[in-house]
Amino acid sequence: MSTISRQTHSFTPGAGDRIELLLIDDDPSDVLMVEKMLAESGLDVGIAVAGDLATARRTLTRRTQCILVDLSTAGIDRLEGLRQVLALSGAAAVVVLTGLDDAHLGVQAVAAGAEDYLVKQEVDAPLLARAVRYAIERKRSEETERRLVEARILGRENARLERGLLPVPLIDDPSLRHHTRYRPGRRRALLGGDFYDTVQTEGGAVHLMIGDVAGHGPDEAALGVQLRMAWRTLVLAGHTGEQLLGTLDTVLGHERRSEEIFTTLCMITIAPSRRTARMHLAGHPAPLLFREPPTPGFPGAGGFEVAALPEYAHGPALGLVPGAEWPTTEIDLGESWSLLLYTDGLIEGRVGEGSERLGTDGLVGLARAARGGGVAGRSLIDELVGEVERLNGGALTDDLAVLLLSRQS
Repeated sequence: MSTISRQTHSFTPGAGDRIELLLIDDDPSDVLMVEKMLAESGLDVGIAVAGDLATARRTLTRRTQCILVDLSTAGIDRLEGLRQVLALSGAAAVVVLTGLDDAHLGVQAVAAGAEDYLVKQEVDAPLLARAVRYAIERKRSEETERRLVEARILGRENARLERGLLPVPLIDDPSLRHHTRYRPGRRRALLGGDFYDTVQTEGGAVHLMIGDVAGHGPDEAALGVQLRMAWRTLVLAGHTGEQLLGTLDTVLGHERRSEEIFTTLCMITIAPSRRTARMHLAGHPAPLLFREPPTPGFPGAGGFEVAALPEYAHGPALGLVPGAEWPTTEIDLGESWSLLLYTDGLIEGRVGEGSERLGTDGLVGLARAARGGGVAGRSLIDELVGEVERLNGGALTDDLAVLLLSRQS
């Protein structure tokens, strides 16, 4: 007949936390012996007793920390019975406490997953108490290690996936230099709601794009990837300008999870001559243009013009206004130039201790100082991000994407 009983043995406060223990044993005298040893050991133990496996299955709870099982209990067929106990144990440690003095069986039991194998005739109170405590700690350690391994595997899989979703620029022009910086605002993430891409199409035109999905979570990151891939597909299919933006607006409307989600975007098409470009802004900050040599009307530093492109001809962010229009801005690039596209994570940091934001004008000032000091290429991006963080008094919390395309004549 199956039995269930509970007893509590207390000891001096501070000796340790209470241990919830399940004893599977159908011999009343042995149950009494185990209870007596645990009481003598000083452990603070709550004991539930089950006389068979079925009763043990019903008695086991999420609070159970250790299971003591006698492999000679009725219905438990030694090693196979132990495997059944291990299968139902969950996070609880399993210690074999049996009258079977069989060294080979003990090795098999531990190999199968038991934390320890004890022979009743050889156990006293201190040994049993130590075995229970050590078994619980080993189980906790094993569980922690298992979760860490799973987390590492999952993290590596996610990293490979997210790295695969970041774009590889399609450029076939040795006169162009392409640099990017990407950093999501979410901790332990490789992908945020910001996105960018660069594609050179047949005929020589080079298309740049950078965008920012409102929000910072994984849904926004996934939507950013969808929009970037849609943009690349449309560009390679020959779509440009306002028509392309209208199609992206439709894609966003179908793919977003909420009507409140919108996306800002900047798109630039550089002519095959590399001297002119066309820009479309959809609620996005205006890029910076670096030109050499200086041209009248542009403030210079170190022989380079540095200014934000005009943003008077812009349209609304995608997803806000049905049937919106996005006018074109013509840009004169000159012979040697750099275009710096970025998301608002770069300009929304605070300046000093006040509430003032850096803004586009502040970024222009930092860019002039950096470029005037001879900083260029990837180092220019790193210098700007570092200086923005210094002014902010710490790391930026928003997603950040920066794209720098340069041409030297």
